[in-house]
Amino acid sequence: MNDPFKQAAGNRKVLKANEDAAGRLDAFLTAALAGEFSRNRIKSLIEQGAVSINGKTIVEPKRKVHPGDVFEIALPEPEDPEPKGEEIPLDVLYEDDDLIVLVKPAGLVVHPGAGNWTGTLVNALIHHCGDSLSGIGGVRRPGIVHRLDKETSGVMVVAKNDTAHRHLSDQFADHGRTGPLERAYQAVVWGRPRQLKGTINASLGRAADRTKRAVKHEESDDAREAITHYEVVERYHEKPDGTCLASTVTCHLETGRTHQIRVHMAHIGHPLIGDPEYGAAFRTKANLLPELAKTVVNRFHRQALHAFMLQFEHPTTGETMHFEAPMPSDMEALVAALRAGD
Repeated sequence: MNDPFKQAAGNRKVLKANEDAAGRLDAFLTAALAGEFSRNRIKSLIEQGAVSINGKTIVEPKRKVHPGDVFEIALPEPEDPEPKGEEIPLDVLYEDDDLIVLVKPAGLVVHPGAGNWTGTLVNALIHHCGDSLSGIGGVRRPGIVHRLDKETSGVMVVAKNDTAHRHLSDQFADHGRTGPLERAYQAVVWGRPRQLKGTINASLGRAADRTKRAVKHEESDDAREAITHYEVVERYHEKPDGTCLASTVTCHLETGRTHQIRVHMAHIGHPLIGDPEYGAAFRTKANLLPELAKTVVNRFHRQALHAFMLQFEHPTTGETMHFEAPMPSDMEALVAALRAGD
């Protein structure tokens, strides 16, 4: 398809389809605008009534394009590139001039990004810390030295100045091999590993769905070393042969890759309860549970994962700082339901 005619008109853009134009409206506009917007963004604009064809508003992204059609698009105002402070409650465990330690709840995104430009932990931190946090570690991620998935709860540390940011970032990059950094998680998984205590050493890389991760051969171009140490601490509905329907495990990270615990536990056949990406195939196992546990499990719509412990060296004093946070109420209710009738 040849380049269509484009003309800027204030915050509107006019395009005319040439003689080769064909296909769906959303696909045509995505190509015609040459990467200015994603296809999902174009689709959203169409559905919001921001696009007209030959003077008539169109809200169907799949509408067919014909040669000679004239399109007018009401362009959205550009996103503010710098996140703003928002009054979002923070569960602070410790704070001084160098850092802040807090408990992130499940459901809170750490930093702004596609689809989550507001309402993030960064927005809350900017409001809480004011100018002291400005730009530390980058405009989009001020003060952030590590992260937790949106639906994972637990302890995090945030830097409040450049020196603290560099020092803490170095500790996380070193994975605690030469210092006191340590991270531990509680996870509720389906079944139980054959070995009650062990190590999962399996490199991770991008999956076909680039938002997910997968175990990769260590020689793959994007493979990154990933090591998780786990221990089963409680078993539920155990059978005479030693198997059980579910268990709680603690996981200590030797490395900190994206989705590491979730992928590793699924890799050994014991995905986290509630995990929509890596444990969906196991949801029918809830039918094997007593009615109460079955009901609670079916209503648990996030990965059952909580970062309960974080330890690191203070960037200024050199003191070893150790913090723990109890299991959140939704996971406590899940464990209580699994125990019931056991």
